[in-house]
Amino acid sequence: MKPTFDTIAAVATPPGRGGVGIVRISGPQSLQIGLHIAGRNLRPRQATFCDFLDQARDVIDQGLAIYFRGPASFTGEDVVELQGHGGPIVMSLLLGRVIELGARMARPGEFSERAFLNDKLDLSQAEAVADLINSTTEAAARGAVRSLKGVFSEQVKQLDKDIVKLRMFVEAAIDFPEEEIDFLSDDNLKQGLASALERLHLLTLQSQRGAILRDGITLVLVGKPNAGKSSLMNQFVGEDVSIVTEIPGTTRDVIREYVSLNGIPLKLVDTAGLREAENAIEAEGVRRTKAEMLEADGVLVVIDAAQDLDWVEQTRILLSGLEASPAVFVVLNKIDIATGSVPAIETSPYQMIRISAKTGEGLDALKSAMENQFAPSITTESNFIARSRHVDALKRAEQYLVTGRDVLLDQAAGELFAEELRYCHEALAEITGEFSSDDLLGEIFSSFCIGK
Repeated sequence: MKPTFDTIAAVATPPGRGGVGIVRISGPQSLQIGLHIAGRNLRPRQATFCDFLDQARDVIDQGLAIYFRGPASFTGEDVVELQGHGGPIVMSLLLGRVIELGARMARPGEFSERAFLNDKLDLSQAEAVADLINSTTEAAARGAVRSLKGVFSEQVKQLDKDIVKLRMFVEAAIDFPEEEIDFLSDDNLKQGLASALERLHLLTLQSQRGAILRDGITLVLVGKPNAGKSSLMNQFVGEDVSIVTEIPGTTRDVIREYVSLNGIPLKLVDTAGLREAENAIEAEGVRRTKAEMLEADGVLVVIDAAQDLDWVEQTRILLSGLEASPAVFVVLNKIDIATGSVPAIETSPYQMIRISAKTGEGLDALKSAMENQFAPSITTESNFIARSRHVDALKRAEQYLVTGRDVLLDQAAGELFAEELRYCHEALAEITGEFSSDDLLGEIFSSFCIGK
């Protein structure tokens, strides 16, 4: 039985002024409300031009009313869309009339939540709706469309079927010991397990690329105060997002901006200069810089070529404390005023690019180096969008399967193997929403925009 809901409504277009504004209504009273406002009959899936009327039968606006009879609608319920002129006052009046007639204001993401609960979308497809809206690059948008169409879900569901088959075999053997099924001698079980592990590992790698496609590659700019980090940040963004002065230590907080590098989504993070802090505020800025470095996919080390000749040693000092090995780009900045040449050291583990953040000289070379580093991670035509929770679920599923394989082969423990298969199955089901807590659903849909 499908869940029963009340009727919800919201403005489905962005705030502000525009040529068209849409009020969306979903639920059992949608058609009745639409008839009251339009003052005429609405046929399913046909646009009807009409006056939108208030309680006194005065005209609020003119536009199109479209009725989608459930379950052939986005939410699976009766849906009415009122498409009028996109002024904030007009939309407010129209939505207010809808509320007067018995609807309530929709929560953020509630339309997509109902689509999920009515089996119109699985959870990863519903998330792809929000990801498509929030895409910052063409590649991310295309990946979100693939996820919305079910490319990611289908792979997860096929893996889920494979795990279910393994569970059926193992649990049947446990429940009926008189059949004397030998786990270890069954080639079908071994082949099925090996195949599932291989496909799960591949899907985990693809989902990691999909997460990068959605979230972007985090690149942190670090350096001593007045090295030119903020100027370089402004060059990338194309506007003055970071304050630039002659005074060292201008940047105290962390500044984030998203840019696209030939389709590669980058999250640039400008940070406080690294030096011995002179006060509590500067100390907090340094602490935040180091915290950002620990989470980054790449670090862009900015060296003042006019001051610091030993750039290899400076880079080593700035990167000290990093346990992981992110991609490192060393930028020798201020070459437009550097009086001497800085020799490249062949034994250095870092790639070095000379630039002037003030004039833009060398910036193309830096962008090319970054593109060569990061493009292989995401520029695969089969990419779909993914979220960090998907990656986490797949990694856990893979670990459960590896653990199950080990206890089966090393200990011939069928019961323990069956339990690991169950954990693996539940982890996969978290992705599509077949096994999800109410808290998780609430967190996911609350991040959506109102009206979607």
